[in-house]
Amino acid sequence: MRPNFQPLARLFDDWRGDVLSGKPPTLYPVGDGEQARVEIGPGLVTIMGGAPGAGKTALVMQWVFEALARTDDLRALVCNVEMSPSVLIDRQLARLSGIDARVIRHRQFAPEHKDRLDAGMAAIKTLADRLAFVGPPYSLENVAHSADAFNADLLVIDYIQRIASRGGETDRRGSIDRAMNEIRGFADAGVAVIVVAALNRGAEAKGYNPDALTLASFRESSELEYGADDCFILAPVSDADDLAVLKHLKSRHGECRDLRLRFDKPRQRFDDADPFNFAPPSSGGGKPKINPKVVALWNQAETDDDGGPA
Repeated sequence: MRPNFQPLARLFDDWRGDVLSGKPPTLYPVGDGEQARVEIGPGLVTIMGGAPGAGKTALVMQWVFEALARTDDLRALVCNVEMSPSVLIDRQLARLSGIDARVIRHRQFAPEHKDRLDAGMAAIKTLADRLAFVGPPYSLENVAHSADAFNADLLVIDYIQRIASRGGETDRRGSIDRAMNEIRGFADAGVAVIVVAALNRGAEAKGYNPDALTLASFRESSELEYGADDCFILAPVSDADDLAVLKHLKSRHGECRDLRLRFDKPRQRFDDADPFNFAPPSSGGGKPKINPKVVALWNQAETDDDGGPA
């Protein structure tokens, strides 16, 4: 094997120029508030896991549509092995129009839906030339050729355990390892990649408790996490049908900070949760602890209302 290395002396001038240029990395904004902190961009691989029915595909597709709407020249390719393009677009129509997804699924529109339906379809049509869906066979080879043909900047693979790699391995770990190497190659070529991944039986046995979720909760975890820049797991908050926590378990380029979200399931939409009504799960089982400083402020307010000193 011939040696392959680059002395720092050869790299220094280009590196210094890049640092002093003041130009930040290219990122595709995918939302506002909490979701504005999610970094999706060229060269980055983002892993999204979640409990069944938690809404991971809905959240990823929301990010894709928002990225397309906010970046005029962005082109996205989606490979989803479980849902047809029609179903995925139906869900986005629910989000953009505010019409219940069940109404859209069963085509049970009423006259009062017309304006919202027209607005939602118009919003989707503006993105039609820049979004494509991979058809069978669901293999990374087909994904790679399709991405090249469509000139995709953003690639979604949903989900990785169902996508065939090009190595032909019979064992699952070997297949995922090769698949992640290929996905890392897509990113190194300048493509942004979002990978949806299944969780293991251990996470299921623990009820997908957000407190118990770690990088090891991914199925074939080591193969997935090593190749990713950011790893997230979406989990519902117990006793709250519409609240979810997006656990940020790995960040190669910054800090990990969980996102508190509200899932409007009828409209397939994720928004920031109200921090004052969001009770994070407690591994101890009882009520979540309240910050003493908040208690002090409440006590002060009650004193003021009772006519005490302001």
